[in-house]
Amino acid sequence: MVFGRERIEYKSRDQVRLMRRAGLVVADALSAVRTAARPGMTTSDLDAVAAKVIADAGATPSFLGYHGFPAVVCTSVNDEVIHGIPGDRVLAVGDLVSVDCGAVVEGWHGDSALSFVLGQEGALPLSGLSDDGLVAAGADLADMALVRATEAAMWAGIAALAGGRRLNDVGIAVEAAVDLAGELAGVELGIVEGYVGHGIGTAMHQPPDVVNYRTSSAGPKLRPGMCLAIEPMVTRGTDATHVLEDDWTVVTDDGSRAAHWEHSVAVLDDGIVVLTAPDGGAARLAELGVTVASLD
Repeated sequence: MVFGRERIEYKSRDQVRLMRRAGLVVADALSAVRTAARPGMTTSDLDAVAAKVIADAGATPSFLGYHGFPAVVCTSVNDEVIHGIPGDRVLAVGDLVSVDCGAVVEGWHGDSALSFVLGQEGALPLSGLSDDGLVAAGADLADMALVRATEAAMWAGIAALAGGRRLNDVGIAVEAAVDLAGELAGVELGIVEGYVGHGIGTAMHQPPDVVNYRTSSAGPKLRPGMCLAIEPMVTRGTDATHVLEDDWTVVTDDGSRAAHWEHSVAVLDDGIVVLTAPDGGAARLAELGVTVASLD
């Protein structure tokens, strides 16, 4: 069904179930990439890991060939915000790596992204290590704060879908979470405004745009059947960016490092479910007072 001036595609529960299958493929691919990542690997090596998971699942990559994009995932390192093309770049201890991945199952898309700081033995956990342990492993504590802040902002935006009335409730929640995280960590954080989240379904990018900041427009009313990709992109400096000569890779103007987190989320008549999280988002959303809907 398609309604509204923006031609938002509203999904039935059965269609959301198909999107959940695509979302779980993406979750598996990103988990495999994060687990495999090591200093000395190339970004092309990470792409190969994701490609195998998607192929083994019988799914199709969303990104490969999309407007000519030449790879299965986007790999963005350090000052690269999004859309980095995998290649021969060798990863090193201390790199901040963002990986964005999409997959299609029976014509329905899933889309998700994560960021991590690369330690001596692989991707560093977001919790469980002391600051001294993180530094010993090769992490910049400000980079870790950035990754954590961006992830927390994503979950705040997702939680806003559960109790919100209008779409920009997401942007309000994301901006508030980023501001709070920056104050607590004592670091300057900038929300990238030139790139936003989006609707998702039979195409990877659909209306409506999902901004990550407060605007004067409340946006469309949140309705059951909406499926939305919530994806804040946050930097350790200003929000200004530009695109490199490859016509894909977006980098920060000031050279500051950036992080990117994303989940695809379905709004249902009895709640929300995170289609690209293995547990549907239950654990993280419970911390925010939100119970996820069941697709069983």
